[in-house]
Amino acid sequence: MRVGARASDATVTVGGDRRAGAPRRHVLVVDDSAVAREVMSAVLSREFTVTTAADPLIAIDKIEKACPDVILLDLEMPRMHGLTFLRKIREETSIPVVICSSLLGRGTDVALRALEDGAVDVVAKPPLGVRGFLDDAEVVLLDTVRGACQARTRRPRAATLKAFPAVDLAALSASAAATAPPPPPPLPRGLVTEAIIALGASTGGTEALRAILERLPGDAPGIVVVQHMPEAFTAAFARRLDQCCRMLVKEAATGDEVAAGRVLVAAGNRHLVVQRRGKRYFVEVSDGPLVSRHRPSVDVLFRSVAAAAGPNAVGALLTGMGDDGADGLLEMKRAGARTIAQDEATSVVFGMPKEAIARRAVDQVAPLGRIPHLLLAGAGAPTVHLG
Repeated sequence: MRVGARASDATVTVGGDRRAGAPRRHVLVVDDSAVAREVMSAVLSREFTVTTAADPLIAIDKIEKACPDVILLDLEMPRMHGLTFLRKIREETSIPVVICSSLLGRGTDVALRALEDGAVDVVAKPPLGVRGFLDDAEVVLLDTVRGACQARTRRPRAATLKAFPAVDLAALSASAAATAPPPPPPLPRGLVTEAIIALGASTGGTEALRAILERLPGDAPGIVVVQHMPEAFTAAFARRLDQCCRMLVKEAATGDEVAAGRVLVAAGNRHLVVQRRGKRYFVEVSDGPLVSRHRPSVDVLFRSVAAAAGPNAVGALLTGMGDDGADGLLEMKRAGARTIAQDEATSVVFGMPKEAIARRAVDQVAPLGRIPHLLLAGAGAPTVHLG
C-alpha cells in the first residue's frame, strides 16, 4: 500500500492538491455504517469538503486519488481493522487521523490503543439511527476536526496494551537544559495547605500528559487534570496512566481529595472544580453548559484552582486547539500561582498555549521534557526522583 502525501503539504503532487486560497479542507470519513457516514457528513459539510468510504480498502483508493487533510476513522470495520489501517496511514503519510469510536465496552480500550499508535484525537460516534447531533456534540465534532487540521503528526514509537509509547524525554530535557531559563523560586511554604498542580490539554494531550506524569515521583503534589476527551474514555485513560505512573491516577469523583501522590482526571462531559475546606482541597464534578466550547473545560478547572489555592498552585497549559484554559491560566497567575505553557516545537497543536502566551498568562514557556521539572520546582517539591 502506498498512499499520497497530506493534501495540505507543500510538496504534494498527487490528485487532490489543495491550492493556496482553496476555501475548504478535505475530510475523509471511513465508517462501515451508512447512517454514521450520513450523520457525520451532514455536520462536517457545513465547513469541510467531505468524502466517505465504507471500509479501509475503499479509503486507500480514495486517498490515492484525492488525499484528505484529515481522516475520521471508525475502528471496527470489515476487510481491514481500523487499527491496522491507522498504522499503515501513520507509516506512509502525515495525514492526521481522528478516531470516531463507540463509548461502550471494548471500544474505549481500542480507541486508546489507537491514540498510542498515532491518532491525534478521539471523538464519540453518533448513536445509530440518529439523523442529527445535539448542539453540543456538533460543536465537539467540528472543533475536533479543526484541531486535527492543525496537528503536526509524528510517527509513533512501538507501544503495548499496558503502556503508552515512550517519548525521548532525556533528549528533550538535555536540549531544554541548555536553552531554558532557570525554574522559578519555590512557592512560599505554610500558606494554607500544600501546593497543588493543575494541568489542561486537548489535541495531542494524552501523550503529553503521559510524558509528564510518568516522570513524577510517587509523592509529588496532588494534581488535577482536564483532558478534552469523550465521556467514558476518561476512566479508561486514567487507568492506563495509573499503570505507567508512580502516582495513583483515577477519574475524579465528587468528594475526592487532592492530595500528594494522587492525580485526578476530569470525567468526560463533566466539569471539574477544586474547592478548599480548611487546609485541604477536594473536587466537585458537575454538569453545566459548555465553557470555552468544552465540557470539561480547562478554564473552569483553572479558575477554581485560582480561587481555592491562589499562590499555592502551579498551572500548565499543554498542546491543544482553541483557547480553553488561557483565561483561566491568567486568573491563576493573577492569584499568585506559577504558570507554564508547552512550547510550539513539542506541541501537536500550539493553539491553547499560544493563546495563553498572548494573554500574558504564562511565566515560562518550556518544551515537554522540561515541564515535569518546572512543575515540581514551582511547587517547592524536590526533583531528585526524576528519571
